[in-house]
Amino acid sequence: MKRLFILIPLAAFLILVGFLAAGLRHDPHEVPSPLVGKPAPLFNLPRLNDPQLTLSAAEMQGQVWLFNVWASWCAPCREEHPVLLKLAASQIVPIIGMNYKDERDKAIAWLRQGGGDPYLTSVIDQEGRTGIDYGVYGVPETYVIDKAGIIRYKHIGQLTEQVVAERLLPLIMELNAE
Repeated sequence: MKRLFILIPLAAFLILVGFLAAGLRHDPHEVPSPLVGKPAPLFNLPRLNDPQLTLSAAEMQGQVWLFNVWASWCAPCREEHPVLLKLAASQIVPIIGMNYKDERDKAIAWLRQGGGDPYLTSVIDQEGRTGIDYGVYGVPETYVIDKAGIIRYKHIGQLTEQVVAERLLPLIMELNAE
């Protein structure tokens, strides 16, 4: 009987160690999203440069596109910005920005100071409701959305040249070929 009391806590401890070891092997930028493989949430948001005009996700149907969530107050967004500028210059994929929980004037100034605007257009999600629909954990986050409006990939954190070259571009080429 004493042996059983010793084995139960030991077995529980070993199981816990196994779960922790498995968790440490995962990349924190690859948090599984329940939205991958599902239709992108619909939105109809005002455009950053002209709030009288709106953009909806439905307008992007029929093309592969990136949806990049950013903010002027976001330090990693500043580091990611040159990568987005380079990707936009390649004209491989349209990039739609969603300015998240930010002030419009600060966002416009930030784009001017950052060396340019990589976005086909940016929309404003000042209250963060669309961000909630997309499961935004924090900024920056980037989604690859296919021609049918299905989210095919979600990247949490800043994009790097390596992520673009190894993950995004191959997926975009594959989706454009379909």
